[in-house]
Amino acid sequence: MFKSMKRWWKYMTAKLNSSFEEKADPKVQLEQAITEAQDQHRRLREQAANVIANQKQTEMRLNRQMTDYEKLAGNTKQAVLMADAATQAGDTAKAAEYSSAAEAFANRLIGLEHEIEETKSLALQSTQASEQAKAAVAQNSAALQKKLAERQKLLSQLDQAKMQETMNKAMATISETVGEDVPTFDQVRDKIEARYAKAKGMSELTGESVESRMLEVENASMNVEAQARLSEIRTQLGLAPSAEEGQKLLEQAADLKTEAAAAPAEQPAPQEG
Repeated sequence: MFKSMKRWWKYMTAKLNSSFEEKADPKVQLEQAITEAQDQHRRLREQAANVIANQKQTEMRLNRQMTDYEKLAGNTKQAVLMADAATQAGDTAKAAEYSSAAEAFANRLIGLEHEIEETKSLALQSTQASEQAKAAVAQNSAALQKKLAERQKLLSQLDQAKMQETMNKAMATISETVGEDVPTFDQVRDKIEARYAKAKGMSELTGESVESRMLEVENASMNVEAQARLSEIRTQLGLAPSAEEGQKLLEQAADLKTEAAAAPAEQPAPQEG
C-alpha cells in the first residue's frame, strides 16, 4: 500500500511539473534564472569575503606574534646579561632571580615559537583559500556577465518565436476551416466572387431586355426629332439644306416612335414553371 501511494505521489508530481512547464511563461522563467544566478553570485562574494577576512586576521595575528617574539627574545637576552652581571658582582641572590626570569622568558619564547609556526601554517592555508575564493568569484562573475549578455538574445529569440507562432496561426486560419461558425478566407472569397458573377449576369440580362431596347428606340427618336427641328431652323435662316431633308428626318422619328410602341408586343410570354 505504501509503495503504491509513493508511486502515485511521484506520478502526480511529475504530471504537475509537466503541466506547469507547458503553461509557464519562458520570459518570467528567464528572469527568475537570472535573479537566482545574481543571488548565488552575491552569496559567493560574501563567502569569499569571509575567507579573505580570515586570511587578513591570521596575517595580523602572525605579525603581532612576531612583534611579541622579538620583544620576548630581547627580554630573555637582557635577563641573561643581568644574571651574568650579578654573578660577576658576587650577588648570588640577584643572580638567581635574574636566572629564573631568564628561564621564564625562555619558556615563553619556546611556546611563542610553536604558536608562530602554527599561525604561519594557518596563514599559508588561508592565503591559498583566499586566492581560490578570489578566482571563484572572478569565474562566477564572468559566467554571470555571459548570462546577462545571453538574456537579451534569448528575449529577442522568444519575441521572434511568438511572432512566428502568431503568423503560423494566421496562415492556418486563412487556408483551413477553423470552426463551424467561422468561415475561412477562401470560403468568403468564393462567396463574394459568386455574388459578383451573378450580379454581372443579371446586368447582362437586363441590358438585353425589351425595356432596354425600348429605351434605346425612344432615345434615338428624340435625337432624330431634335435633328429635324434644327434642320427646320437652319432652313428658315437660310443655313440648312432643303426642307426635304428635314421632312425625311421627321419621317424617321415617326418610324422610330412606331417601332417603340410596337416593342412590348414582341416581348416573349413568361414560361410556366
